[in-house]
Amino acid sequence: MKQFLRTLHLWTGLVFGAILVVLGLTGSLLSWIHELDSMLNPGLLQVAPPANMRAGDPFKVDAALVQAATDTLVANPAYGRPSMLELPERAGDVFVAWYRPAPAAGAAPWSQAVTRQVMVDPARLVVLGERNWGEAGLSRPLLMPTLFHIHRYLVAGEVGKVVIAVTGVSLLLMTITGIILWWPKMAKAAIWKAITVRHGGSWPRFSFQLHRAGGFFAAPVLLVTALSGVYFNMPAWVTPAIKAVSHVSPNGKLTNKSEAGSRVSAAEAVAAAQAEFPNGRVSRLSFPAKPDQPFEARVRQPGELRMGPGATRISIDSGNGAVLRVIDPVRATGGDKFISWLFPLHTGEAFGTAGRVFISLFGLVPLAFFVTGLVVWLKLRRPAKAPRRKQAAAVAA
Repeated sequence: MKQFLRTLHLWTGLVFGAILVVLGLTGSLLSWIHELDSMLNPGLLQVAPPANMRAGDPFKVDAALVQAATDTLVANPAYGRPSMLELPERAGDVFVAWYRPAPAAGAAPWSQAVTRQVMVDPARLVVLGERNWGEAGLSRPLLMPTLFHIHRYLVAGEVGKVVIAVTGVSLLLMTITGIILWWPKMAKAAIWKAITVRHGGSWPRFSFQLHRAGGFFAAPVLLVTALSGVYFNMPAWVTPAIKAVSHVSPNGKLTNKSEAGSRVSAAEAVAAAQAEFPNGRVSRLSFPAKPDQPFEARVRQPGELRMGPGATRISIDSGNGAVLRVIDPVRATGGDKFISWLFPLHTGEAFGTAGRVFISLFGLVPLAFFVTGLVVWLKLRRPAKAPRRKQAAAVAA
C-alpha cells in the first residue's frame, strides 16, 4: 500500500508541480495586488483626496456621488452604463467602471475574456483612462491583471479554470498521501526525526528530510489553499461535500418580483443597500444585464473577515427597489459560514496584514517542495553504486 501511495505522490507532483510553482509565485504577488497595482499605475488608480481629507483615510461614498459617476459615463457615448461600478474605498481612490463584453459566439473555450475598465475621478467626475482587464501584457497597466489571470485561469479562459481546479485536487491528493507517508511510529525519537532536518553531508538526504519535515508543517495551509482554489474555479465540485455535512443556502440567479415598469436608479439601489447595513460600506454596484434582473450591491461590514469589497451581497429589485435577498457572512452559520471563510483564508486576509505577509511568503513553498522532491526522485533513479570492496575485487580480478 505504501509503495502505491509513494508512486501516486511522486507522479502527481511531477505532473502538476510546475503549475503549482507558478500558482505559488503569482499568489505571493497577488497578496498585495491592490497596493502593487496602485504603485505601478498612480495616474490611473490614484487622485488627489477630497478637501479636508488625507490620502488613505476611509472614504464612504454616498448614493448621490454614485449616481453622478454613473450619469457621467452614461452621458458619454464612448462608455455608456457599466456592468459594474467599483466604489472608492479610501480617499485618493477612483471609481472603476467595468464593461463586460457579450459572450462571443463560437469563441474557443480556452480564449480569455477581456473586460474593459474605465477609471473616473470621484471629485472632478472626469475619466482618467482605461485598460483591458484580461488582456495579457507586461506593461504597467496590464502586469497585475496578467498575474491575476495566470493565477486564476492560466490565461486560458474556461479551460484554464478546469486545469487550475484539477491542480487543486492534485494538491489535496499530494497533501493527504504525503501525511500518510510521513506518519512515523508513535515514539518520541521517531517523531522528532520526522519533524527535524539535518544536513549530514548529503544533499539528497537533506532534500528528503526538508521535504518530509516541511510537508508536516505546511500540510494545514496546503489543504486550505487547495480546497479553496478548487471551490473558486469549480464550486459544483465542492458544494455537494459541504452540503453533506451542513446547510448551504441557495445562491442562484434571481429575477425581479415587480412588474415591468418604473426603474430604480443607481442612487436608489445604493441607498437601499446602505439602509440594510447602515454601518457598512457599499463597495460595488452591479447593474442588471436584463430588464427583469435585479441590482446587486456588495457591502463590507465591520467584523467581516474579508477585506476590501467585503462579502456581504444584497440583491435589489430593479423595478421597485425592494430587497430580494441578503447574503450576510457575519450572521451566516454552518456551510454558509465555512464558504465565507474560504477567500480570506486563501489570501491571508483573515489574519490581517500578518496573514497576508505569511501567505505571500508561503507562496515560495511549492517551489521548495518541487525542487526537493525532484532531487529525491533523481537520486532514486540513479543506479546504486557497488560497495568499494566489490569494486576493488573486480579490478583485481
